[in-house]
Amino acid sequence: MDDSSKEALMEEAPPRYTESPPRLPCVPHELKGLLLLVALVVVALVVVNVTFLLLGLHLSESHAETVLRMTIHGLDGQGTPQQLAMSKKERTGTFAVRDGLNASATVVYDYSELLVGYRSWRQRACYITRVDKDNFPGLDAVTETFQRRQDEDVGDKAVPLADRSVLGTTINILCSAVPVFWA
Repeated sequence: MDDSSKEALMEEAPPRYTESPPRLPCVPHELKGLLLLVALVVVALVVVNVTFLLLGLHLSESHAETVLRMTIHGLDGQGTPQQLAMSKKERTGTFAVRDGLNASATVVYDYSELLVGYRSWRQRACYITRVDKDNFPGLDAVTETFQRRQDEDVGDKAVPLADRSVLGTTINILCSAVPVFWA
């Protein structure tokens, strides 16, 4: 190679290359704006949907069935504490009571159907009774009545309740697997 051609090349400045604007591969420049708009709309829809789902969850939680649970002691703070669960929606009060030494029972006051139900977990029967609208019996009286009825020999004279439609939802669920008797 001759030296004159080398000098000519060295004296010239290298070519300047300009950076091309960033493009998505295989997407024409005209569709770039449309694609960006579609992506923004999808993100906005997702944000709106999530917002409405969370708002709906909050509203359904605040308007759902309210169940109040509390422990009730005797008048002087002594005695066996009773557990109460109240449902405003179904208008029921549910108590867990003792049934003998190592057994428990459940008493349900159904204020909408004017019924009181009793289910002992050591017996295979459920007992219900109608109550007066203005005179609901106390828990001790109800428990004693049902336990006495349970201890009686019912024999063949007692016929289980055939039509359970008179029972409210809570008592129906409580007594679903056992026969129901009037007390």
